[in-house]
Amino acid sequence: MEETLQGLQIGIDNMWLLIAGFMVMFMQPGFAMVEAGFTRSKNTANILMKNLMDFSIGSLLYWIIGFTLMYGESIGGIIGTPDFFFMSEGFGDNYSDYADLFFQTVFAATAATIVSGAMAERTEFKAYLIFSVVITVFIYPISGHWTWGGGWLSELGFHDFAGSSIVHSVGAWLGLAGAAIIGPRIGKYGKDGKAKAIPGHNLALGALGVFILWFGWFGFNPGSQLAAAGTDNAVALGHIAVTTNLAAAAGAVVAMFVSWVRYKRPALSISLNGALAGLVAITAGCDAVDPVGAVLIGSIAGFVLPFAVEFIDKILKVDDPVGAISVHGVSGALGTLAVGLFSTSEGLFYGHGAGLLGIQAIGVLAFFAWAFGCGLILFYILKKAKVLRVSKRIEEEGLDVYEHGESAYN
Repeated sequence: MEETLQGLQIGIDNMWLLIAGFMVMFMQPGFAMVEAGFTRSKNTANILMKNLMDFSIGSLLYWIIGFTLMYGESIGGIIGTPDFFFMSEGFGDNYSDYADLFFQTVFAATAATIVSGAMAERTEFKAYLIFSVVITVFIYPISGHWTWGGGWLSELGFHDFAGSSIVHSVGAWLGLAGAAIIGPRIGKYGKDGKAKAIPGHNLALGALGVFILWFGWFGFNPGSQLAAAGTDNAVALGHIAVTTNLAAAAGAVVAMFVSWVRYKRPALSISLNGALAGLVAITAGCDAVDPVGAVLIGSIAGFVLPFAVEFIDKILKVDDPVGAISVHGVSGALGTLAVGLFSTSEGLFYGHGAGLLGIQAIGVLAFFAWAFGCGLILFYILKKAKVLRVSKRIEEEGLDVYEHGESAYN
């Protein structure tokens, strides 16, 4: 009987991890639809191709080397011991080995996808392939090791349950570096320096993408529990699903009201990004906050989002076509810091002092310095090699035909 029960527990845990991984993989078409809908029709095939390739290339490279750099035996708390192709003796003997590999692979692909949105409509396809390789093999696994791999940040007590900073902010800060170096799209800024709106071609696609992402997040966050069998896991999964959903809903509602007051209309695009901001923000502490805390975290992210978009667009003059830097970077940092405030077991607002808040701040700064710094070096090299940005003619007429020889719409 004991052996049978143990087998059932292993089967339930393993199947839940795989199902959650399948849901996170389904976020890839969500990202593709958001990015395609929020940009112009002449670049749709290019955007879909990039989203296809970052997942495909990421899957191969994370299996070859990325996973062990992130989860291998720690070298000084900085990087895991590399092990090519998982050829070490015993790999695959444990029931969870391959499930873990698959689940972490879909997370790695998410980080690379975020960069695509921030640099959309003017990046050469071959440059995108190059930096997707670097992100999957080097940048993401190393900073991921600091936390989930047992590195120096995890030893400090840093808490990022499902990746507000580890996944989302890393992708966004890389996107910030790339968008700054590649420069704005043609026509984005007038001669007076004022930003001009470049509307996306299909908000229906954008809305569909957000709903797909919202659904996939129930694999992203509850899946990070990594187990489902037993009373404790069952309670945790329900709790995480509720906090995730409430934060997203609060982010959407608050962003809508901010746009209504500030722009005299309830803007769909801002409301959609508000939902994503809430999802990103709650990802770090979805296991550690109560439902009230989740609503407050989502509300803060939804409130800040429109102002962050304006700041990046009008003050920094960084052209981010889909708002990826604000949604994933700013909201990810806010959500990571919010754990130090709203954690029921360690948070400042629950009488536990500012210790965790300080650790969370160290983590936020470390991820920014690493990802943004690596991004500046990477994209500067690509720019000097003259492979980063398409020519003026290609950008004006669209990347679809020139880069891929086909159009998404005929």
